[in-house]
Amino acid sequence: MNNVLLLKLHRWITLVFALPLIVLILTGLILSAEPIIQSRGLPAGLVDADRLTALLQRYDPAGQARGLSINASGQQMRLLGVTAPAIDLVSGEPAATSDRLGDVMLWARRTHEHLLGYDWLVIGSTIAMVVIMGIGIVMGLPRLRNSLAGWHKGAAWLTLPLLLLSPITGLFMAFGWTLTGAPPSPLRPPLPLTEAVRSLAQTHDVSHLAMLAQRGQRMMARIYEDGELRAYTFTAGGVTPMPRNWPRLLHEGNWSALIAGTLNLIVSVVLAGLLSTGLLLWARRKLRQHPKRASIAPSARPSSPTSP
Repeated sequence: MNNVLLLKLHRWITLVFALPLIVLILTGLILSAEPIIQSRGLPAGLVDADRLTALLQRYDPAGQARGLSINASGQQMRLLGVTAPAIDLVSGEPAATSDRLGDVMLWARRTHEHLLGYDWLVIGSTIAMVVIMGIGIVMGLPRLRNSLAGWHKGAAWLTLPLLLLSPITGLFMAFGWTLTGAPPSPLRPPLPLTEAVRSLAQTHDVSHLAMLAQRGQRMMARIYEDGELRAYTFTAGGVTPMPRNWPRLLHEGNWSALIAGTLNLIVSVVLAGLLSTGLLLWARRKLRQHPKRASIAPSARPSSPTSP
């Protein structure tokens, strides 16, 4: 297959999936900042086990919540699975104002993972991104020039490993491939939420807790430790670490919030640049193929014959 045909295929796949790819890249750019922001945790002394359980008993006295999530940047807590207001962790009262940053992150995550409810479009667009990159690799090393096309090709090749890692790990997550062994056997039945909070606080700093919720038949906690978002479950032996889900850690940038988050920001910016410059190159090429038609002078009409 020659490079001309490969280039056409590269362009047309990009054009077909341009709109969903724009949405995925921009929401991914927003989410890249989340680990950097959230890994700092809450101010020291703001919450502990007693504080969290008291809030749970106040806002969920029937114990029907299936979990809780904490937004460190907005210092708010939300209960999952019940109708309850966002809770201001400073005052303990319902939050008087919405957490705009948290709302933006929540919108970005839902859109990035489900694309307005079309999960198949997320998977299809991600596969298309891998194919586009694969075609670029098959076409061979570019000639680097100080032009729009030169910068497009140079940026792609210089960041290629990171660019490939992003959609590939996204596909692993979509298909449920964790590259881990069997997780530890959970407690059956799962601990009530208040008991899980107290058990977790015995060995971990809950001021860095991001999420504590029931997932299937197990209660799970996700907590930032040394910049990494670690997952734990509750077993007969106590709070037990889950095997690291490396595709998720790499894709979300949670293996090292500062380093990985920064790398994900760079990848998102490069992807946005590649998509925009690729579309611009295609538009410029189409304009060159359809120049304005030169005006054609009308031919002189033949003079009528004179009568003899």
